[in-house]
Amino acid sequence: MDPVTTAIAVFALMLAILASGMWVFMALAAAAALSLFAFMGFSPDKIGAISSRIIVRSASSWELAAVPMFIWMGEIMFRTDISERLYKGLSPLVSKIPGGLLHTNVLGSALFAAVSGSSAATTATVGRITTSELSRRGYSESLALGSLAGAGSLGLLIPPSIVLIIYGVLAEVSIAKLFIAGVIPGLMIAAFYAAYLAVRCTITPSLAPNDEVPAEDATFQAIAGNLAPVFGLILVVLGSIYTGWATPSEAAAIGVFAALTFSVLSRQLSRRMLAESLVNALKTSCMVCAILMCAAFLSSAIGYMHIPRSIAIAIDNLNLSPFVLIAALAVFYIILGFFLDGISIIVMSLPITLPVIVAAGFDPIWYGIFLVIMIELGQMTPPVGFNLFVIQGFSGVPIHKVALYAIPFFLLMCFAVLLLVIFPQIALWLPTYLAG
Repeated sequence: MDPVTTAIAVFALMLAILASGMWVFMALAAAAALSLFAFMGFSPDKIGAISSRIIVRSASSWELAAVPMFIWMGEIMFRTDISERLYKGLSPLVSKIPGGLLHTNVLGSALFAAVSGSSAATTATVGRITTSELSRRGYSESLALGSLAGAGSLGLLIPPSIVLIIYGVLAEVSIAKLFIAGVIPGLMIAAFYAAYLAVRCTITPSLAPNDEVPAEDATFQAIAGNLAPVFGLILVVLGSIYTGWATPSEAAAIGVFAALTFSVLSRQLSRRMLAESLVNALKTSCMVCAILMCAAFLSSAIGYMHIPRSIAIAIDNLNLSPFVLIAALAVFYIILGFFLDGISIIVMSLPITLPVIVAAGFDPIWYGIFLVIMIELGQMTPPVGFNLFVIQGFSGVPIHKVALYAIPFFLLMCFAVLLLVIFPQIALWLPTYLAG
């Protein structure tokens, strides 16, 4: 069996195991073990020795320490009033712009993404505050929920992003550079969303009624006080990384300390809150780390079968232009997004696609940003668009309607991907400038 056919067989095997209902990490490990047994003829003892060595090495990665810390930080902030304060702080700044308080979805999600690092946490936390307020004030439901579905996905791109950490670990590239590379694309997408809301509401003013912000919330002191916790956390976490004072893993621990300090100073820390944040962070962290360890086993199995090198040679022999290759991968990832979550997409596809991309001359830092945006698109597409389920959960709007509302923001993100492909310096300029 040639390597391309073998790769298709391995991927089909993974999908078949996942379709059986098996957990993702178990499906990855099972696909790796069965592939080594069926295609390489390895004995069970040899497979066990390979898997144990790789899993232990993967679990010992220092970079992975950032994952549970950032997750815990997000869980702590999720249980404080930071999102409510964020809404109150942003409202006076956007109330006079066409679209009014609809912009709090975009700006609030962009800012909270820089605190939580999670798309689901960003969507849920910002959405629980803004959607009820926007509905009460008579704003368009389609724009309110659609903008939240689009902007909530920025939690995957704007640092500190958990998905970027996972990509950095698997691709063995600098996580700090990935964080820096995600800033301009994330802000660009947020700007597209804000511009779209402004244009739509200028054309149809009834979509966003005129709003008056309470005078006590519009003073400089009130705005600064409400936005201070978010900007303080961003400054502490990202500032410690970009100044070289701390590694991403150390910055994550600093972020947890800052989040706990804020909850203490605001008198919101309790035994119950601390216990709930720890339990949920532990559950999520164990899931993510188990997937990463088994993904490392699968990557090694694919390497033993020489699949990446053979596919890279096969694609090179096709003489595809870089743009055709990227277009094919974009379609591939959008299809995967219909069925899989972001972490699964990365760990399943990266061992095959990354060598191909590098061989085609693309920068792995740039590819990380491209891949994360493609995963963000999957957050807005049924049947597994996780942001859609989150919004359905707290709004009660059927998921097919939420998906329909998200279409304009899906298309805007597709346009952002096109710009990123045509102008790769959108992602690469800032890391290069800061490194220089």
